[in-house]
Amino acid sequence: MFYRQMGQIPHKRHTIFKKEDGNLYREQVMGTRGFSGTQSILYHHFMPTEVVKTDLLRGYLPEYEEQLPLKHRHFFTGTVSKSGDAVSARYYLLGNQDLLIGTANVTEPMKNYYRNGDGDELLFIHNGLGKLETMFGTLSYRAGDYLMIPIGTIYRMVPDQDEPTKILFLESFSHITTPRRYRNEYGQLLEHSPFCERDIRGPENLITHDQKGEFEVLTKSRGAIHSHILGHHPLDVIGWDGYLYPCAFNIEDFEPITGRVHQPPPVHQTFEGNNFVVCSFVPRLYDYHPEAIPAPYYHSNVNSDELLYYVKGNFMSRKGIQEGSITLHPSGIPHGPHPGKAEASIGKKETLELAVMIDTFHPLKVVKQAAELEDPDYMYSWVENK
Repeated sequence: MFYRQMGQIPHKRHTIFKKEDGNLYREQVMGTRGFSGTQSILYHHFMPTEVVKTDLLRGYLPEYEEQLPLKHRHFFTGTVSKSGDAVSARYYLLGNQDLLIGTANVTEPMKNYYRNGDGDELLFIHNGLGKLETMFGTLSYRAGDYLMIPIGTIYRMVPDQDEPTKILFLESFSHITTPRRYRNEYGQLLEHSPFCERDIRGPENLITHDQKGEFEVLTKSRGAIHSHILGHHPLDVIGWDGYLYPCAFNIEDFEPITGRVHQPPPVHQTFEGNNFVVCSFVPRLYDYHPEAIPAPYYHSNVNSDELLYYVKGNFMSRKGIQEGSITLHPSGIPHGPHPGKAEASIGKKETLELAVMIDTFHPLKVVKQAAELEDPDYMYSWVENK
């Protein structure tokens, strides 16, 4: 991330900053890795610690299937009927000790506010328009946006009522950032990176609320959802600056890396967290060696599980895939294109597919409720005479 400043801030940090009535604005340092990671400094009308009531609401950790056979899996998320706001609509599908993955049909605005106290969140907008109202300011979103929300950020999602929002969400237990190999020693994205700082959008405007009253913030932490009733509006920030803030990156701004022969999946990497990476598969020209096979070669994942979320377009290596499908190809067994797909790709000039891939370096577990979405025959779809 790069430095940003919004609203009013004092000339020097950790110094007196007064309101017109003579009272102090309340300074909050918000960062990662103690005081050695990226951070921002926010200035509040009220103390961010002013809580008038707390309560433990419910656990959120999903229940996993145990002792499942090792096989490739396919889930149809388009059949999920559950809907609601950006928190209540979340439908967990897969997870492990590093992250949780699922989808949500967001049909209504959040009536309260929310923050993830366990780690960063990454929300991929499959469909829809709306706004993300946060303590750092308001960020509008559209289809194809990745919304990156740092740990501890108070926010609410407000979808456009004429165009409900569907999201693929990733709840991490760590910080999410850009790939290290695309950054120089100062953190700037390098020339060979498939995107740059111009493509990353921060909050567009800072709307400050200075009213007192009781406002609920749902906090996700330590395996549970907690209720914190603040004694003031949670979006009371008058100004902030730093390197930590929510932002958006649209998948259409990812510039694909191509070559004479098929390139390996790391060229599609967009983000990384602790023990996982996120990749973007976008429309691109195929390989240009005269004898190239554009379809991916069969491969065994190297100590990682591979999850693909299919957004739209022509999924050239797969049969039976729908928009919103999720496939899981676990480590330990090989996978690759369906029968006939390698041959059919020869001579093709481009692909129009759009998909998000999440590779995890600890095995993904299947949430029990995901069984109702699964295609039981997917593992056998490589049998050529079937």
